[in-house]
Amino acid sequence: MSSVKIGVVGCGNISNIYLESGKKFDVLDIVAVADLDLERARAKAEEHGIPQALSVAEMLADPEIEIVLNLTVPKAHYEVCKAALEAGKHTYVEKPLSLTRDQGRDLLRIAKEKNLRVGGAPDTFLGAALQTCRKLIDDGAIGRPVAATAFMLGRGVETWHPNPEFYYKPGGGPMLDMGPYYLTALISLLGPIRRVTGSAQMSFPERMITSQPLSGQSIIVETPTHIAGVLDFQSGAVGTIITSFDVWAHNLPPIEIHGSEGSLSVPDPNHFGGVVKLYREEKWEEVPLTHGYDENSRGIGVADMAYAIQESRPQRASGELAFHVLDAMYGFLDSSESGRHYLMESAGVRPEALPEKWPL
Repeated sequence: MSSVKIGVVGCGNISNIYLESGKKFDVLDIVAVADLDLERARAKAEEHGIPQALSVAEMLADPEIEIVLNLTVPKAHYEVCKAALEAGKHTYVEKPLSLTRDQGRDLLRIAKEKNLRVGGAPDTFLGAALQTCRKLIDDGAIGRPVAATAFMLGRGVETWHPNPEFYYKPGGGPMLDMGPYYLTALISLLGPIRRVTGSAQMSFPERMITSQPLSGQSIIVETPTHIAGVLDFQSGAVGTIITSFDVWAHNLPPIEIHGSEGSLSVPDPNHFGGVVKLYREEKWEEVPLTHGYDENSRGIGVADMAYAIQESRPQRASGELAFHVLDAMYGFLDSSESGRHYLMESAGVRPEALPEKWPL
């Protein structure tokens, strides 16, 4: 198959791994980078051997570019994706899909009207560890899944991030920041969500930055920083999730799936590899990874999207999946505010598992 030409918008730190791992996939031909700061785009192009550094407008006007990979900051996700779609480009965006449900709906609508595709991170669920877990579940290793737990707990980002204020404003917080990894993994393993229930709080109204270069400055917190949720899956399984920036330390596992005949220990869904353990017959045993891509392979979702375009099939890290995750994340916050369950607006989709040898 021929390669698909990719243009990358946004040359921040996360662009490095996409530009590096993109070289692993023959189907991807990254031909241009763009940024509001053209000098930064030129530096990134030179660093990674990319042929062109363009303005965003120039990239969108280039008829050869088929997919725009949007790596901008979250508040720009919607505008850049919308512009790319209106320019006739498929688009794949870093998480989250957008900052509101209305924006997410609009992107899916435009894509449908123009017969284009939207895809979205995270794609860690396509890595070796989570695909091994998916195969174990699909093969019946734990019987019928009945319950799940997921925990992402930490003390916040102001101790290490150079500009942490966004994380404590609307559109930020631990659920919008890290929830996509955990929810995408759970949906891949257990299927779509039917309803969610949440309880959320802002534990501390003000945070002090201790990282450089803003050490000593304070942040006024405007979004919940501790969210506890319950998920009812369409399959009947019930899940528990906690995301928090308010916890000093813990000993909780990232994800566990419990079935009628056993339990599964799932490694950190923010990574592609990790140790998978299966509990059967009164003991835990480590399971060898059955799939490839156990190293940082961000961009595998874009590669699958490119193959899907060529093969006229659904991609796995799809816009529909990303919107289902967005719907659930805001559902927890809506439930906490209203005191009621939130029935999911989106039907959701469970992405197809990867074959053990991929690409074929």
